[in-house]
Amino acid sequence: MIASDVQLGENVMIYQPDLVNLYGCEIGDGSKLGAFVEIRKTVKIGKNVKIQAFAFIPEGVTIGDGVFIGPHVCFTNDKYPMAVKQDGSLLGNDDWQIIPTIVREGANIGANSTIVCGVTIGKHALVGAGAVVTRDVPDYAIVAGVPAKVIGDIRERQEDPS
Repeated sequence: MIASDVQLGENVMIYQPDLVNLYGCEIGDGSKLGAFVEIRKTVKIGKNVKIQAFAFIPEGVTIGDGVFIGPHVCFTNDKYPMAVKQDGSLLGNDDWQIIPTIVREGANIGANSTIVCGVTIGKHALVGAGAVVTRDVPDYAIVAGVPAKVIGDIRERQEDPS
């Protein structure tokens, strides 16, 4: 479902519009979305962003231009998620605070990564598949693991000579 309050830029490609859940978000020019993507209200997606199948992007996330979001990437927006209070009563919308997350231009987030709220992923950084990002990622850093740790610099990456 694409809600009426979604702002789509020019030439946005949603490959299977019946298989996405978009509401209250902004998606920049030239961006591409795969199937089963959910993007919630207040999310801002930059230009020429590629979001692969099954990605979840909740309130409070801002994604810069030219970012790649791999399949099954999950962002969070609450550090202490709970359904009920200690007395067992159901929590409501006013019982939690959205903690913003920022993904800077040109960053790449590998498949099955989890991005814990409150972090900034730097420009052209690379998050390895399956990583759990719990702290800021510097510009151009390569991070991997659980929790994600810096293992290199994208500017020093060797190209395969073959």
